[in-house]
Amino acid sequence: MMASTANYLWSMEDVLGQGATASVFKARNKKTGELVAVKVFNITSYARPYEVQIREFEMLRKLNHVNIVKLFAVEEMHLNTKQKVLVMEFCSGGSLLNVLEEPENAFGLAESEFLVVLQCVVNGMNHLRENAVVHRDIKPGNIMRVVGEDGRSVYKLTDFGAARELEDDEKFVSIYGTEEYLHPDMYERAVLRKPQQKAFGVTVDLWSIGVTFYHAAAGSLPFIPYGGPRKNKQMMYRITTEKPVGAMAGVQKLEDGAIEWSYQLPHSCQLSEGLKTQLVPVLSNILEADQEKCWGFDQFFAETTGILHRVTVHVYSLQQATAHHIYIHCYNTASIFFNEVQKQTGVVPELHQFMFQGHELVLKPSMKVLSFPPTTADRPIFLISRQPEKTVGLLRRELAEIPPTPAKFDVVADVAFSKNVVGVIHQYLRIARSLQKHQVLVLQGYYSYFENIRAECVEAEHKISLVSVKLIACLKNEEKLHRISQASDELLDLTEDGRKLRLVQENLPVYANRIQEFKNKLDHQHSELFRRSEVLAEDKSAQKMAFLLEKITEVHQQYKKDRSAGKLNYNDEQIHKFEKINLSAHIKKVKSLLREDCSQKYHDVLALVGNWTSVLHEIQGQLKEFGNFFLQLIGDLQMCDERQNKNLDAVLLQLQQGMGRLQITDGLKDKDHMILRMNRLKEEMESVARELQCNNSIIESLGSMNTGPGI
Repeated sequence: MMASTANYLWSMEDVLGQGATASVFKARNKKTGELVAVKVFNITSYARPYEVQIREFEMLRKLNHVNIVKLFAVEEMHLNTKQKVLVMEFCSGGSLLNVLEEPENAFGLAESEFLVVLQCVVNGMNHLRENAVVHRDIKPGNIMRVVGEDGRSVYKLTDFGAARELEDDEKFVSIYGTEEYLHPDMYERAVLRKPQQKAFGVTVDLWSIGVTFYHAAAGSLPFIPYGGPRKNKQMMYRITTEKPVGAMAGVQKLEDGAIEWSYQLPHSCQLSEGLKTQLVPVLSNILEADQEKCWGFDQFFAETTGILHRVTVHVYSLQQATAHHIYIHCYNTASIFFNEVQKQTGVVPELHQFMFQGHELVLKPSMKVLSFPPTTADRPIFLISRQPEKTVGLLRRELAEIPPTPAKFDVVADVAFSKNVVGVIHQYLRIARSLQKHQVLVLQGYYSYFENIRAECVEAEHKISLVSVKLIACLKNEEKLHRISQASDELLDLTEDGRKLRLVQENLPVYANRIQEFKNKLDHQHSELFRRSEVLAEDKSAQKMAFLLEKITEVHQQYKKDRSAGKLNYNDEQIHKFEKINLSAHIKKVKSLLREDCSQKYHDVLALVGNWTSVLHEIQGQLKEFGNFFLQLIGDLQMCDERQNKNLDAVLLQLQQGMGRLQITDGLKDKDHMILRMNRLKEEMESVARELQCNNSIIESLGSMNTGPGI
């Protein structure tokens, strides 16, 4: 059956949503074919006061924002001039509720999508407050989704049938909204039907936003009495009103049982600890039943805008094997970044070393975060502590339980069961992929770590080679000075220098051998890392789980068709039962892949992390010791050079005095002998001077080399 207005046409079967006073249909412009949404009001709506009937029209006319569904026109249905039709923007992605009901979002949205929801709702609500509008029915079903050409979502507030103008300091007494998202004061009057004289302010929207954000983050409502919110209304009210300060969720798992309060978002949700840290204070302060204690919109906008304006720096703590999202303002300094890293890892700034894409990353405390290299979860900044850290790995989380398979044939129960199964298996697959990604990051990080330490060893070998050249030159000069001393009759004290030089000559091969031992250890660890990389490359467990998930999803889709069909014939019923057997087999295989394959390989790599860390820190400690020895050695060689120069000057003085005596010598034979002797001294001294000049350049090059251990 078709229906239309002057400019739009739609089928009564293309229903997008239904409410107490109106239905929404997908329609087309008669001239352009453009898709729109039409909201058709039923007879019940006209029983309301006229000012209430026209309120939604007036609200939408004054609102104009990318995060508010646009109103294109107000028309009347053909053949019925009383029925008003709102022609609005068509949102092809359905509602946020549709998104949350998808099995893959059973445990909440991915962090990137949640941030889009947060930004769109905050921006849309800010526009409402700028126009003094209170929505009064915020919920996932009233937040529509549009998917852009780039694949990104845009969410838009809709359904302003309950909206009205209300300043921050004004109150209202009428009741609107959906009970799971209602402020407790409104819930008491509207759902429990208790008479009370309370008036409500704009903060009731904040409560609904808090429930909506929690639902989007966790995949479930924050307040759940035993039997569910719709079946246990008195307990639902108790949970929301007796909630302790700071708690943001309460669940009653047993009939007449105690309420389990939560002060954090559940571990099963997909948000990082970095984002949770920012979000939890917001949720705990807007999910406050006492309207006097609840945040106002000014503080809500300030805090949420602060979250949205932060940039995310991805950090991977290598020795701990943990991933971190550091939410920080781009204008903050690296010093503030260090403190945020410490909050999440426990590693104090004095111990921080960083690598990025295989190279040491030097972050000066005054450097702005804006100047950091761009990071992603797959390309993080690696944090390395200067001291051994305990390997933590992925936080151990209890796996979500798959509900027991219904024993009896029941198409309704089987659909609910299969939907739960699909949601849990999606979570298992995310865990499997996360385990694999963390293995990749560990192997990448330690490969770079090994290569940096190997480079230090090569540099140390180069230093030893230069010192050897210098040492040989010093020993030769020592011999020449000794001969010059004998030839010039100048007694030189060469004992101390000779002793020190020979001591260095004895120790140098020892250090050279130790450096070679370090390189051999690194080669062994690198071989083990390469073997693990090969094992990881051949690991197809996640792909197998994805294939099984497809099979499980197919069963769920078939079960949905069976439910729609109503009563099944004998053959279809038998197929339905066989699919349940297949479903159980698929579930068993997925569990086995996750626990016995993915988890085992991951823990094998974690076991290597501890060993690699121990070896690398041992080598770094030895290299530091070598660096100290090297500094002392440079000092000794410099002192040796100074003394050799001093000795050379003494001999030069003695030679000059000898030349003076030569001038007054009368005997030709003695004079010829003296000239020959002094020429030999001159040649020896020139040779020593050249050697000393060469030695000085070697010492300068040694002194300019980094003598302390890097990464």
